[in-house]
Amino acid sequence: MAQQIELSHQIQEHQMGQRLDQAIAELFPDYSRSRIKTWIQAGQVSLDGIAVDKPRQKVMGGEQVEIATEVEDDDRWLPQDIPLDVVYEDDDLLVINKPAGLVVHPGAGCPDGTLLNGLLHRYPDIGDVPRAGIVHRLDKDTTGLMVVAKTIPAQTRLVRALQKRKITREYEAIAIGNMTGGGMVDKPIGRHSTKRTHMAVQELGKPAITHYRVAEHFRGHTRLRLRLETGRTHQIRYIWRI
Repeated sequence: MAQQIELSHQIQEHQMGQRLDQAIAELFPDYSRSRIKTWIQAGQVSLDGIAVDKPRQKVMGGEQVEIATEVEDDDRWLPQDIPLDVVYEDDDLLVINKPAGLVVHPGAGCPDGTLLNGLLHRYPDIGDVPRAGIVHRLDKDTTGLMVVAKTIPAQTRLVRALQKRKITREYEAIAIGNMTGGGMVDKPIGRHSTKRTHMAVQELGKPAITHYRVAEHFRGHTRLRLRLETGRTHQIRYIWRI
C-alpha cells in the first residue's frame, strides 16, 4: 500500500533567488526539506509543467510548482498483536509507555515482535507514515514515554522540534557509587573502531552531551536524573561507562 500525495502552489515573488528545495519547503512546511529534496531528485516535482531534478536550481518567483508522489510502506514489517500502553492519543500523535524488554524497531537479530509491529496492528493507517511514526527510540531494557506520530505532517514537526531541542528528554538511572552533586558529561560518540555494530566514546565521534543531577542516595548507589542535550545512539548507555 502507498499514500498518494499531490501538492500544488505558486512560488512567491519574495522567494526569487532561493534554492528550489528551500522554496518548496517554505510553501509546504508539513514536509521536511530532505524529503522534498528526494522528491525533486526522483523527478516528482515540476515547475510550470516541466519536471525538474536539481534541488539547487534557483527559482525566479511566480512559477507554479506541482508535486505528485507517494509514500510507500514497508511490507517487510508485519502487523502483530502486541499490547501497547497508550497514555495519550489525539488525531496527530500518540504517547506510549514502553515497557522494559520491548524492542522499538525491527533490526538485525530482532525481525519482529517490536513496538513498530504493534503499532501497525493497532493503527493500520500508520503504515503510511515512515517508520510507523516512530521519531525517537529507547533501548530494549529501558522503560519510558515515547511520542509517535500518526501522520506525516505530525512526524515532520516532531522531528524538527527534536532537532531544535524544543522537546526535552529526561531519564532516570542508577549509578554505582555515591555521587555528591550534578554536572555534565561531554564526550563524543561514534562507531566502535573494530566492532562496527557497536558505539563507543571516540575522539572523532559526534558531540554527545548529558546533564545529570542527583535525585536520591542509597548505600553504594545513586539515583540520577539525566537530561539529554544531544541524542546520539546509546548515549546514556556508553557515556556512563567511562
